[in-house]
Amino acid sequence: MDNKEVKSAIEKIVAPKEKVFSAIDKGLRMSGQGRKIKKKKVLAGSSAAAALLGITIASGFINPTMNKVLANTPLIGGIFQEFNDSMGVELANQDAVTELNQSLTKNGVTVKLTSAYFDGNVVSITGFVDEDVEKGHNEKGEVSFDMNFEHNKGDNDPWLNGKSTDIRKVKGGYNFQWKMEYPYKSFQENSTLPITIHNINGIKGEWNFDIPIKQEKNSTLAINQEQGYPEDEVKIRIKEILTARASSSLIYETVEKYKDDEIYILKAIDNKGKVYRFGNGTSLEEAALEDGYHSTARTKMTKLNSNTTSLTFYPQLSVADPKVQQVLDKKSFTLKSKRLSLGLQVNDVIQKGEKLVIDYQLTGLPKNLSKGKLEIIYHNLKYLFWLVDKEYLIKIDPENSWPPKNHGIHFNKVKMIDKETAHFQSTFDLNGEERIENFKLENTMLLFDFSNLVPAKELKPFTVVLPVGNE
Repeated sequence: MDNKEVKSAIEKIVAPKEKVFSAIDKGLRMSGQGRKIKKKKVLAGSSAAAALLGITIASGFINPTMNKVLANTPLIGGIFQEFNDSMGVELANQDAVTELNQSLTKNGVTVKLTSAYFDGNVVSITGFVDEDVEKGHNEKGEVSFDMNFEHNKGDNDPWLNGKSTDIRKVKGGYNFQWKMEYPYKSFQENSTLPITIHNINGIKGEWNFDIPIKQEKNSTLAINQEQGYPEDEVKIRIKEILTARASSSLIYETVEKYKDDEIYILKAIDNKGKVYRFGNGTSLEEAALEDGYHSTARTKMTKLNSNTTSLTFYPQLSVADPKVQQVLDKKSFTLKSKRLSLGLQVNDVIQKGEKLVIDYQLTGLPKNLSKGKLEIIYHNLKYLFWLVDKEYLIKIDPENSWPPKNHGIHFNKVKMIDKETAHFQSTFDLNGEERIENFKLENTMLLFDFSNLVPAKELKPFTVVLPVGNE
């Protein structure tokens, strides 16, 4: 998860920030120690916002209107009430959810799949795993699935990009919901999705299922209207809106001068004032052309009202600043951002046994930072430093960047020395879960990411006129 993309959302959350940060930390550490999913660049912002929304709902802050809808849901929708899934509730009311009764027991653990739906860009599968799963390696109350779809293997599985799992403890075990973004450019109305669970909480088994997923044909509204931002050297083209039973999907293209910049749409407002939100999505095409890097994505949105005549979109730009680096053979040095007016002044590098302490100040930050923004910077600093064995720098995958195992350290503990001068210390555990074999300062490269110290830039909203009628 990219910390920069959740800054503004965190400040607006009603739930305690400590719990939010704790949940983010836990997710980051789990992703670092297990399967590493490649991040789809154009969609990370909406994914992060959706994750934070989930934390808010879990804290008990549910819209009263939602409660009323859930109260009127028929029995089949009960599982979706449990997971606060309004789309599932609506589809259950429309009899558009497929009931399943597929059950398998392997190595004493029973998995039962109970329902499936496919609407717009979202595929949902719900199920139950019995309490014998607690005999695995995870802490009580935690359930993790190592799985693949369509007989794919490992990380080379498009269904895993953006997949989420929600777990609820119930009598005799755990209910769960998997949500996936449909990963292909074109839709099939009726198909079968093979699922293989390799292990649950470390318990091996090979649970195999074939799940029917059904969707009626989407209606299509062709738009093809473009908005340019010459100052930022980016463009956005709104291409189509597809509408299914309970949701719509937006297809849009972005053009950027810098490959790793991210443009995402925060919200849209129609001509009658209705606000449309955007969720996870699917990267459809990417290409490097003469005018920049082109990316086309399909992302879930609130269902479009049939009488809407225009939509005003509110985009944001997240600037990717290349990591700067310095060999730790000096006690003090200065690093400068390549695209931002920021700097890192390292005052001292101290090795104390199995601990490495870096004392530093951030320069170029806005004056009079709010308490909330300072908290976010303080939190993000845990992840902005990398220590990497310099001989292993070339082994970092640019598409799935992470320090090489046993040759890199990503996490650190931060201490604020003086907030007025942005003076901090970061302490690295040289003998922790992440480590560098045969650690020596002169053989270690420090990498620093300035990108996560600045918020995403809100671009000027733009309005598109919707054509009359759809296909």
